[in-house]
Amino acid sequence: MASQTPLYIGFDLSTQQLKGIVVNSDLKVVYLAKFDFDADSKGFPIKKGVLTNEAEHEVFAPVALWLQALDTVLESLRQQGLDFNQVKGISAAGQQHGSVYWAQEAESLLQHLDAGRSLEDQLQSAFSHPYSPNWQDSSTQKECDEFDEVLGSPEELALVSGSKAHHRFTGPQILRFTRKHPEVYKRTARVSLVSSFLASLFLGHIAPFDISDVCGMNLWNIQKGVFDDRLLELCAGKFGVEDLKQKLGDVPEDGGLHLGSVHPYFTKRYGFNPDCTVIPATGDNPATILALPLRPSDAMVSLGTSTTFLMSTPNYKPDPATHFFNHPTTAGLYMFMLCYKNGGLAREYVRDAINDSLKDTPDQPWAFFDEIALNTPSLGQSNAADPMKMGLFFPRPEIVPNIHSGQWRFAYDAKTKTLTETTEGWTVPRDEARAIVESQMLSLRLRSKDLTQSTEDGRGEGLPAQPRRVYLVGGGSKNKAIAKIAGEILGGVEGVYKLDIGDNACALGAAYKAVWGMERQPGQTFENLVGQRWNEDEFIEKIADGYQPGLFEKYGEAVEGFAQMEDQIVRRVHGEGK
Repeated sequence: MASQTPLYIGFDLSTQQLKGIVVNSDLKVVYLAKFDFDADSKGFPIKKGVLTNEAEHEVFAPVALWLQALDTVLESLRQQGLDFNQVKGISAAGQQHGSVYWAQEAESLLQHLDAGRSLEDQLQSAFSHPYSPNWQDSSTQKECDEFDEVLGSPEELALVSGSKAHHRFTGPQILRFTRKHPEVYKRTARVSLVSSFLASLFLGHIAPFDISDVCGMNLWNIQKGVFDDRLLELCAGKFGVEDLKQKLGDVPEDGGLHLGSVHPYFTKRYGFNPDCTVIPATGDNPATILALPLRPSDAMVSLGTSTTFLMSTPNYKPDPATHFFNHPTTAGLYMFMLCYKNGGLAREYVRDAINDSLKDTPDQPWAFFDEIALNTPSLGQSNAADPMKMGLFFPRPEIVPNIHSGQWRFAYDAKTKTLTETTEGWTVPRDEARAIVESQMLSLRLRSKDLTQSTEDGRGEGLPAQPRRVYLVGGGSKNKAIAKIAGEILGGVEGVYKLDIGDNACALGAAYKAVWGMERQPGQTFENLVGQRWNEDEFIEKIADGYQPGLFEKYGEAVEGFAQMEDQIVRRVHGEGK
């Protein structure tokens, strides 16, 4: 006999697939269904989930594709045996920054859905524009320049909205939309993010933005908790601020707010309980924070082809090189994010160069790299009097810092704070095994150092500011040399951990958000409720020590040299100095 425990669904609408994951109150996964856009869709000439207009650098997705996907995922869950009557709450994660443009008749169409027909069949005319810009879109450079200038500088825009202007952010995208499709924009009644679009389908009317996802628009004043009229004025253009405010709607502060019950379409077509409640859907990166769940001062480093750094922090200290968002569930916390283009690819270049230099291809391709990295002294110093070796290694153009591809090597004297560009003393490529990992971790420490707090060890002695734990995810998390060096540089009072939740992080985070929204006691935080139920032993493994006295402080001195090195290279690249 099936258990009658409450169930919760978290959806993840990403670029290439829609995933639905069902958990119970204990956060155990009981069902999973997914719809691959390229493999499973019918009638859409997409590639990797999107369409492209190369001439204008546009990347976009047909919204109707997502309607087809949602009905198919729900049908798959039903065929697997899910009793939808047990589902108590729903939330979702959506690819961040994407926008959906609703027509005037959208509310009526959503309210009067016929359970005998598919969503795709009924909602084709619900959109004033059939496409949603994808985060890969880079058509908005002109608009980004205007956003960066409207408040005086990119620094001021970052202080207000959490980020400088970026191609993918929704504000610049809307501004370009008003110019390219003015008549369509005029006929647009509401604008959703991808996350609130999903919530709207389940509610049967347009859902509000999530308090975290709204920060990916370059329109939200994070410190004041309102849309910034100066940014709205730029974005709205000739259509006016009040018109844009109506299109955007209100933003509730409570990430666990009960938005309402699911529309009868879902109760009649799939058997949902009429009392099943919709919780605000958030962005994919905030959902990842919830999937861990990260506690304040925990840090997560995603070591894939690119590198992403996430931290939950009470400190709001934005910078044009970083991203800040309101935390998706917990007032007073922020989500800090760094994105780098160079990550695994840069490390693989060094790995391959080492293997080629040794004229050997080991059974394990990382074997020589790891051995050399672990046996090379920190910062290449054979003794304390030697200068510190450091460099930047960018096979791809980088955004943090904003410079073209290239390699630069330096020597830094921490006592005199003297930096010298030189290859003297470098044994290439051997010295680069450790240097490439140090370079990447020093960049993370440089940009997160003001967000961590001092703590005490087990004996009550004070420790320097650093993360509580450092979690590594992605392909690089399997590399012990990288884990060891990460702990030496970033610290971690409780150590460095490998985190493995498969590729379900966003959907899990959304499902956990639904659990919290429905089962929390008055005043109970997400971290408290989910932390009590989340069995970390199933997902994490300690793989390296964190804070090491002396060595952590030594890398603290190196951070100063690293910042000086970056600044020197950036000035030269951009013609601001020799």
